[in-house]
Amino acid sequence: MRYSVVAVGKARPPYADDLSHYLKLVSRHARVDVVEVADDDALARRIPERAFVCLLDAGGRALSSEAFAAWVEERRQGGRDVCFVIGGPFGTALADADFTLSLGPMTLPHLLARVVLLEQLFRAHKILAGEAYHH
Repeated sequence: MRYSVVAVGKARPPYADDLSHYLKLVSRHARVDVVEVADDDALARRIPERAFVCLLDAGGRALSSEAFAAWVEERRQGGRDVCFVIGGPFGTALADADFTLSLGPMTLPHLLARVVLLEQLFRAHKILAGEAYHH
């Protein structure tokens, strides 16, 4: 299974190091491609064909880490690649998303949301493997 993260904005400090760190950790468990685009208009053009599209948005469904791990496993069993879409500072609308995920009710900077997503992907794979990182 392959993950794509299509996100508005170029990684920059203070988030760039954290993004690199979690990308390295999660890449031990799954292939993750990060695609950075200049603006919301470019997002839809960079979503891989036939991918399960998950839009990150404050109005989406919030999941615990365990529930997110189960969601990841469902996607893995479904056999489709997953594309996470993260809009810019003002979010984005994406009419054809398969799922809308919220990282919680608080508003996060879009680069921090990217860090949290990668960390939670890593955590989900550790949970699914029964490894100790989660607790």
